[in-house]
Amino acid sequence: MSIENKHKKIAMIFPGQGSQSIGMGKSFYENSELASEMFDKAGQRIGVDFKALLFEENEQINQTAYTQPAILLVSIIAYKLFQEAHSVEPALLMGHSLGEISAVCAAGGMDYLDAVELVHKRGTLMQAACDGIDAGMMAIVGLDDDSVARICTDARNKDNKQVWPANYNQDGQLVIAGIKGDLQSMESTFKEAGAKRALLLNMSVASHCPLLSSAQQPLRDALENVLHDPFVADIISNVTEKRYHTKQQAIELLTEQLIRPVRYKQSILAIAGDVDMAIEFGNGALLKGLNRRINKEMTTMNVSDMESLSKVLEALS
Repeated sequence: MSIENKHKKIAMIFPGQGSQSIGMGKSFYENSELASEMFDKAGQRIGVDFKALLFEENEQINQTAYTQPAILLVSIIAYKLFQEAHSVEPALLMGHSLGEISAVCAAGGMDYLDAVELVHKRGTLMQAACDGIDAGMMAIVGLDDDSVARICTDARNKDNKQVWPANYNQDGQLVIAGIKGDLQSMESTFKEAGAKRALLLNMSVASHCPLLSSAQQPLRDALENVLHDPFVADIISNVTEKRYHTKQQAIELLTEQLIRPVRYKQSILAIAGDVDMAIEFGNGALLKGLNRRINKEMTTMNVSDMESLSKVLEALS
């Protein structure tokens, strides 16, 4: 596969939680001095043995305080190795949830070690906000966005249930967040409305909903300390679907992102006319799959290991 790229406008995109797996980053670590150095320095910064976390079977990899720095680290390593090998500049950057922070880091808005520490704290704050309230998330499959949002609104207004849309991923797939008991009690309601599945996810936090409001101020303070101008390219906000490129905008939008839904599907549709293709940096190819289902016309490639990096570089040569 070869891509004429002399004047290609490329979106650089970054995955969020759910993309983690044992073995992620190992190809980079074993074949790149830069990658192994970044692993070691990141581990020293937050007191985590990333080699054990990512290369050996363990439970911590799925605990949000560890998942988030692991995903960001592998994403930024993938991006830096690509940058070392190719001179193309991003037309814009974006991510899914946590991935938006990876995008800001890749745009030069913060040092990668500060970013690793930031998202470690973000994960800890999110977990603390949900401790003791039995929070969770549920995937609704086969029902349109408006119907899901309306059912959630009715449940809050009429039955005092705490449920909100959290991730707009693609047509017919929307994740909601809230109190686990409230989510479970609504399974039949969604199915009666036409959903094919209403599946409770293995999550102990309720991301992107008001249950995380207590985490906002501490995250804002942390962002204030590590972010800096300038950004090398615009970021697409998960909250607004619009571009931003300054420290102050990032502080406001990343703080708001904690309690507002991720509008990933809408963001991909919004940038479709502004870019020629996208490259996903990080473990797996989760966003590549979503992009294909959101907009069949948008080519997305992924850099998740040394082999896929070589394929992308060959395609762009």
